[in-house]
Amino acid sequence: MDFAIPDELRDLQARIREFVAREIIPLESDPRRSEHGPTDALRREMLAKARRAGLLAPHVAPEYGGLGLSHMGRAIAFEEAGYSLLGPLAINASAPDEGNMHLLQAVAKPEHKERWLRPLAAGDIRSCFCMTEPPPGAGSDPSMLQTTAQRHGDQYVINGCKWYISGAVGASFAIIMARTEDGATMFLAEMGSPGLMVERVMHSLDSCFPGGHAVVRFDDLRVPVENILGAAGKGFPYAQIRLSPARLTHCMRWLGAVRRAHDIALDYARRREAFGRRIGEHEGVGFMLADNEMDMHVARLAIWHCAWVLDRGELALHESSRAKVIVSEALWRVADRCVQILGGQGVTESEVARIFADLRAFRIYDGPSEVHRWSIAKRLLKGARPEP
Repeated sequence: MDFAIPDELRDLQARIREFVAREIIPLESDPRRSEHGPTDALRREMLAKARRAGLLAPHVAPEYGGLGLSHMGRAIAFEEAGYSLLGPLAINASAPDEGNMHLLQAVAKPEHKERWLRPLAAGDIRSCFCMTEPPPGAGSDPSMLQTTAQRHGDQYVINGCKWYISGAVGASFAIIMARTEDGATMFLAEMGSPGLMVERVMHSLDSCFPGGHAVVRFDDLRVPVENILGAAGKGFPYAQIRLSPARLTHCMRWLGAVRRAHDIALDYARRREAFGRRIGEHEGVGFMLADNEMDMHVARLAIWHCAWVLDRGELALHESSRAKVIVSEALWRVADRCVQILGGQGVTESEVARIFADLRAFRIYDGPSEVHRWSIAKRLLKGARPEP
């Protein structure tokens, strides 16, 4: 493994770092950052800035308007964008759209790529991914899928309910996972179609996803057969095509965010005095800063290793699963220490408080840490060990 950053990526790293500092961080106090994520007006304003800077959709193939970065390139770019919670949205590399773009690029028919991927990559529209269901439906165990799609002639009729659907409000289309006679199948559907309803937006701890998280219901939603994404019955394998890199890109973005929190806490520890010295000189605070540095270093190595595996053309489900746990748990510790160092400022009006609240969900979505540990343990018990 050669983790040396090529010159072209160093240049891109510097460009994104400057762009976020100059254009995006000043917008963090904008009142258009709502309880349920940035408004569409703010999103479009940031996208226009990124478009002028030549930084839009770095993960998408050039033929669809992106920069065509490798997974290693994304690790560099997404960390820098994540230095502001608004940064990934600004360069059109935030969830769920980023994962949906990856999936569409990998499995969609050419006509679907033109209809949905191209405008999505350009930031002209948003999307959502409808998989998680209320009990007794699919959650951490996707085999419990309850939403059904029954074929009637040249259409499928979809019935069911989904929740925690990020970005459903304001999305132009949805990718829907439903059970068919062929097995789990993904469908593409226009939001606002008869029978597709956003019941409500859920109140949540985080506030970084445009449109928040919603409950979505399908009551006799009719979808043409030609709107099957990829092939019928391939829903679960397609979900893994999406989730394996999506887990990793979450790690990349959140590493940037906690690096920001650490920098804020470090600056405070250098300036704030108590008991006759700067608080960073007290071991209680100094050791927390040192632990932050070590946790971020380990997280970055885990991300880069998994990106290296993906760039070799391997699906690397166990690699992304392992990296997701390592990184989400390490970054949560960093954010928690930063809050502690800042004291009252860490839980009131600082950006660290926002990072802390938004980051908490990272240990749950794309599979809670416990499910990934269970999966890793099963592999170990079977005698299957990943290559070092």
